[in-house]
Amino acid sequence: MKNFLEVEAKKFLNFVKQTNSPQTLRTYESVIKEAIPIIEIEDNIIDITPYRLHIANLSKKTIAKKVSALRSFFDFLKQEGYKFKIVGDEHIKVPKTLPKPISIEHIKEALKQANMDEYLAIMIIFSLGLRISEATNIKLTDIKGDWIEIKGKGNKTRILPIHPKLKEFIKKYLELNPKKEFLFEKEGKQLTTDQLRYLIQKAFKKIGIHATPHQLRHSFATYMLDKGARINDVSELLGHEFISTTQIYTKLNNSLKLKNYLKAHPLCGL
Repeated sequence: MKNFLEVEAKKFLNFVKQTNSPQTLRTYESVIKEAIPIIEIEDNIIDITPYRLHIANLSKKTIAKKVSALRSFFDFLKQEGYKFKIVGDEHIKVPKTLPKPISIEHIKEALKQANMDEYLAIMIIFSLGLRISEATNIKLTDIKGDWIEIKGKGNKTRILPIHPKLKEFIKKYLELNPKKEFLFEKEGKQLTTDQLRYLIQKAFKKIGIHATPHQLRHSFATYMLDKGARINDVSELLGHEFISTTQIYTKLNNSLKLKNYLKAHPLCGL
């Protein structure tokens, strides 16, 4: 009975490959490979409870991520015409953790120490607030004057303004490093997300800081809101489907304000 799941899993992973980042594909592939031998199937019921018990010692966040991957697979099966009931896929409430932005001072210092490839990688993600997969997929034809076309999750496209400083650097960079199709290439081949992530981490490592592309995206959102940008605008720039996703940054913003308030308040010296 599980044979059909293995066959459909290959179709699903091929679909994921076409529409998501390599990292997402690896996550889905790992979860499905791990889960299929463990879940139980009887008649038109798929019970993932045994799998939930198998991963019960993991963190709530990890469990939620794995169950979400399976839920996406089951949704795909339903679109393929299969009819069944899923048991054991209840949602897990995961407490939202506030992202930790990289300080402006550290970003500036990293840019000073960076080579041209590292500088471009940091600037593209930080100044535009991109996901790393979105950055790797930028084609030269996507850059149109003062604007850049970004293809986000689910092939949704958004048009973002390019900061004059970034626009000037891209022009200079391409003059010295001509590319064939993609902005991030090496020897004519598009860089992978892992290669781009390595560039960024290497640049921050030079100043003794561990930083990730996702932190740069968080930093963009946090500092935009801190400078008074409207949450609707920031949400659109980030490519969030729901404004509630962006609201976590407002919580972070308030928490930073409170920290600074308590630090600066005259009573703190008494």
